[in-house]
Amino acid sequence: MVEIDEFQEILEELYEELPKSIYDELTGGIIVEEECKYYENEPELICLGVYERSMLGKCIRIYYGSFMNMYFWYDRDSLKDELRKTFHHELTHHIEFLAKDNDLELEDIEFLKKYRENKEN
Repeated sequence: MVEIDEFQEILEELYEELPKSIYDELTGGIIVEEECKYYENEPELICLGVYERSMLGKCIRIYYGSFMNMYFWYDRDSLKDELRKTFHHELTHHIEFLAKDNDLELEDIEFLKKYRENKEN
């Protein structure tokens, strides 16, 4: 199992892979939360990360506890691959917001809709 300090180091490595301009206006930064987060109204569906906009700014939250719940047996490189997917997903939300686009947000809504439909059947 990867400890939280190493998890943060991996996230820093992923941060360094991309041009700094991609983080423009991400005023709240990138935050690692210890908790395992679940989707609202879906207590069995784990949330790995979120992009948030508020009066305090824009930030990305990555949930260490969620990653450990789902990928506790992964080695460092495999975990880094999964973390990269989530990190890039949340960054895409940020970039789309700046471009006044919401395609990925609509895709996420559709995913949850299909998830709920499958759960009911």
